[in-house]
Amino acid sequence: MCGIAGIYRHSGLTETDQEVLGAMTAALAHRGPDEETFFRDQQVGLGCRRLSIVDIAHGHQPMRSNDQTMVSVANAEIYNHLELRQELQDKGVCFQTSCDVEVIPHLYRIEGTDSIGRLNGQFALAVYDTQRGTLFLGRDQTGIAPLFWTKIKDGILFASEVKALLPHPETPRRLDPAGLDQIITFPGLVSPQTMFKDIHALPPGHWLRIQGERIDIQSYWDYNFPPAADMEAVKEEDLLEELEAALTRAVSRRLRADVPVGLYVSGGLDSALIATLAHKVDPTTIRDTFSIGFNIPEIDERPWQARITQAIGSRHHEAIFDQDRILAHLHDIVWHGETVLKESYNACTLLLAQLVHSSDMRVALTGEGADELFAGYVGYRLDETRADNGLEELDDLEAMLEEETRERLWGDPSFFYERNYNGHAEMTQALLSPELAANRTAFAALAHSPLNRDQLRGRSLAHKRSYIDCKLRLADHLLADHSDRVAYAAQVEARYPFLDPDVIAVARRVPQHIMVQGGEEKYLLKKLGAKHLPEELVQRRKFSFVAHGSPHLLRQGHDWVMDLLSPERIRRRGIFNPETVANLTARSLRPDFTVNQTYEDDYLMIVLTTELLMDAFGLSSPN
Repeated sequence: MCGIAGIYRHSGLTETDQEVLGAMTAALAHRGPDEETFFRDQQVGLGCRRLSIVDIAHGHQPMRSNDQTMVSVANAEIYNHLELRQELQDKGVCFQTSCDVEVIPHLYRIEGTDSIGRLNGQFALAVYDTQRGTLFLGRDQTGIAPLFWTKIKDGILFASEVKALLPHPETPRRLDPAGLDQIITFPGLVSPQTMFKDIHALPPGHWLRIQGERIDIQSYWDYNFPPAADMEAVKEEDLLEELEAALTRAVSRRLRADVPVGLYVSGGLDSALIATLAHKVDPTTIRDTFSIGFNIPEIDERPWQARITQAIGSRHHEAIFDQDRILAHLHDIVWHGETVLKESYNACTLLLAQLVHSSDMRVALTGEGADELFAGYVGYRLDETRADNGLEELDDLEAMLEEETRERLWGDPSFFYERNYNGHAEMTQALLSPELAANRTAFAALAHSPLNRDQLRGRSLAHKRSYIDCKLRLADHLLADHSDRVAYAAQVEARYPFLDPDVIAVARRVPQHIMVQGGEEKYLLKKLGAKHLPEELVQRRKFSFVAHGSPHLLRQGHDWVMDLLSPERIRRRGIFNPETVANLTARSLRPDFTVNQTYEDDYLMIVLTTELLMDAFGLSSPN
């Protein structure tokens, strides 16, 4: 994997473009510490920072097609590259390396934009067609690899992270209130929205092509859960067999590398299943496993982690996370995440990635994605038992407004997702400055759906919730600021077997009554776990780690924290309401006050990290 950056200007690169490309690429040094390479043509400049994992000696980028017409750079792991390589060789393609990303320019030369749908992997890529003068950008199906872009005169800039766009003088540096509103409203950002005005995230499963002044953006993949009426009758034992085969293949593919591959072991079902299958795929290799422990017994999972690591005979590495040191990492997780945060647990994930790096490892498999695909959250169970959908507690007018909002968001006035949004909107209005609140209709997250509602219409409750979770929670939050960014901050690549297309294909076929059965979430995955794991681990209650929130951080008494929340600073910035922030601060300083982060929003954490984000990137206020 790598970091990529580039400039396309159809009227020809300027002298400034040529000079600044190096600075853009250098901003991604943490994603690719091993080498820096470039391609420059009249219209395009491409840069790549490489983290060497496959064909270490020869896998230098950019890659070229045999006829030299296609030039590509990619932040990618292509897990089916061996199969694609054989297919391309049968068509006369001659390869110069054994690197996985070399298939990209050859496949694009033959199949054009359809080629991206053939790739099984995690990738953000760029292909320049030297004959037609077109630049093609693509992002993987589920959004594991990030890719950002912004318009400039006669063209665009693109990069793996926003910070690599900022060295260019034509890149805007302004906070986007629409991004802030999404953070407050939903689990996180939703592509193409970012926290930066006029800087866009290419959505998962999409490609962008620019030729001259024309920019085309298209979707090439989506989860496509079948309508409930079209769900085929399927036996539980058949699904279980399919899932085991698909997940085993996915793990096997992600163990391919020319460097050792480690395993994250949290103590829960998902990572334990991945670790156990990795051992079964290759029992002769002693794997390195990595875990975080806590000195607080109620949240420490080291005994459960030990059950797995001892069973597979791994070399285990663990670090103890001191929650009192969250403030020391807060700047780092905002800088690398490039977003406002509602919670601070990314500091724990950063420590885990640093543990991998300090052990001279570069790659680790993780269990991310299982909850969203196989009904791992409490909402899936509540869907079957909730009769009033959260409307019974509202008066008639409030219920009517909430139903209108749900219809606009999900295409279903009865579907409850996380909260009653109209009531929550009142707090958002109070949190924002009077100037922003007065103009909120121009950027409010509730004004339109961030999803393709056609993908929700007629689906079962479980698949409807799964689609929303994958789009609102997984792609641009859990896979972005919680995974990709903090992993690459430590020069580590995380891999995600549960997000393999073959595994997703099985999840599409699981009917409602097997997704959740007998009030039990993640029923099918637990059945698979029972074949490979100790019963007590499979049946243990789901554990969700929650790091200390803003009340704990404030009570540590650091002057810089209080300065960020001072009425004078808040008023001068013009983003939040000084009176609301002062009230929240006073409440949080009370020794008996806590925020239940599982069910409540930590508004002061949003304020704190917004201030840190604006300082870190020199952003101007939206007013």
